[in-house]
Amino acid sequence: MDIKFNKNEDHNKLLASDLRQRFTKVKLGGGEKRIEKHHAKGKMTARERIDYLLDDKKSSIEIGAFAGDGMYKEHGGCPSGGVVVKIGYVKGKQCIVVANDATVKAGAWFPITGKKNLRAQEISIENKLPIIYLVDSAGVYLPMQDEIFPDKEHFGRIFRNNAVMSSMGITQISAVMGSCVAGGAYLPIMSDEAIIVDKTGSIFLAGSYLVKAAIGESIDNETLGGATTHCEISGVTDYKAKDDKDALDTIKNIVSKIGDYDKAGYNREKPAKPKLDPKDIFGILPKSRADQYDMREIISRIVDDSDFEEYKEGYGQTILTGYARIDGWAVGIVANQRKLVKTKNGEMQFGGVIYSDSADKATRFIANCNQKKIPLVFLQDVTGFMVGSKSEHGGIIKDGAKMVNAVSNSVVPKFTIIIGNSYGAGNYAMCGKAYDPRLIAAWPSAELAVMSGNSAAKVLLQIETASLKKKGEAITPEVEKELYDRIKARYDEQISPYYAASRIWTDAVIDPLDTRTWISMGIEAANHAPIEKPFNLGVIQV
Repeated sequence: MDIKFNKNEDHNKLLASDLRQRFTKVKLGGGEKRIEKHHAKGKMTARERIDYLLDDKKSSIEIGAFAGDGMYKEHGGCPSGGVVVKIGYVKGKQCIVVANDATVKAGAWFPITGKKNLRAQEISIENKLPIIYLVDSAGVYLPMQDEIFPDKEHFGRIFRNNAVMSSMGITQISAVMGSCVAGGAYLPIMSDEAIIVDKTGSIFLAGSYLVKAAIGESIDNETLGGATTHCEISGVTDYKAKDDKDALDTIKNIVSKIGDYDKAGYNREKPAKPKLDPKDIFGILPKSRADQYDMREIISRIVDDSDFEEYKEGYGQTILTGYARIDGWAVGIVANQRKLVKTKNGEMQFGGVIYSDSADKATRFIANCNQKKIPLVFLQDVTGFMVGSKSEHGGIIKDGAKMVNAVSNSVVPKFTIIIGNSYGAGNYAMCGKAYDPRLIAAWPSAELAVMSGNSAAKVLLQIETASLKKKGEAITPEVEKELYDRIKARYDEQISPYYAASRIWTDAVIDPLDTRTWISMGIEAANHAPIEKPFNLGVIQV
């Protein structure tokens, strides 16, 4: 192995280490002191509840762990968006679990909390996956109520989804393990079955203080909406549990009796590990995002037996397309080739750039996968589409539009892994978040933006210096450098994979070695939802 491989390996392993450190911090939620207070009440934390509920916490993936990262600093922050979401197995059945973290502002809903809950429901709806809510929330975070309450994608959409999911036959189970207040009180009651924990769980539209202020009635919260009230008087809840574990055991018993599901029928054989060592990825992936590498070397360390059956290998070489298996599941892979390639005409094509021929190839391959009912995996390391007169005259816009059309209308499940660059329209064509991948995750090496930090900083610098010159200010080389560095630093923060994950533009930042698990569990989830409409490209330019 050469010195470049070793330098790449050191760099990428440091990124993976940073990811683990960030995750360790985020798992503390509101902090150790608040966790201690939570335990003193006889309650488990959100993560402890999920770990107890799942068959094996290792056989799970977490959605939105970095939601809210670096946001709401003026409000004390909102780690993980104040809610923990995992896809895992309960009594052998794959489910998605949503648990309010009451150590974060008593489980109050920030705007990102609502977005994350809606993402969890979206995953449940797309995959017809049973969903379990572990409720422990003080309701809307009032200082930001205008950003969480009234709009289409706000708090109220949760309950609308409850109703729609019920009509779709998607199992919904709720356990009220703490506060369940105001509008939030509808969530457990719109679920199929609801459990409430005695003495710690409560459900009411208005708490005792508000009741006193509104109608003058004096009553304590337990009498107003505790477990005994709702299990024996109102009939609002279905089961009374003595503590958190009892409630979670009840959920396990309910889930264990759910019947089998109709399957989409995606092809799966006995899983096999890659023949080539996946850990080599750390040395193959360049430290510099501008450097070239062969994406085949990455693919061969992700797929079963390191076997990649390439489609149209010699044509449109800046995109690789082909068939493989991941954990036994048949997949069609669409990946950006980051290696400088030479065409048969003797032309050089830049790696990571989408040309007309590569877009054309990808479009045809996506159609083939839809014809054969094969899930699609997009491996992104793309700087965008090729520009210039030759490309424009050759119809790059038309060919790019075909690819975007194929991605948009694909009916097989799509999964996106952002390995490196994800810039501009390349993000769209390679199935970015706007194109409904069932799951989308980024490696710590990923960058998401309209363009690279260097390019953007240069453009923004020109705009800012022109503005200052109009005001009569002198722009010395020193001033220009200071402006550039400040602009570049701001832009670099925004292209970070953690910036994207905090806003749920991606579902997670993951260790490259977890990629197979994410894709496999994603396809297993998608297998719960048979395809209901034919693939149709619609009208395209030829």
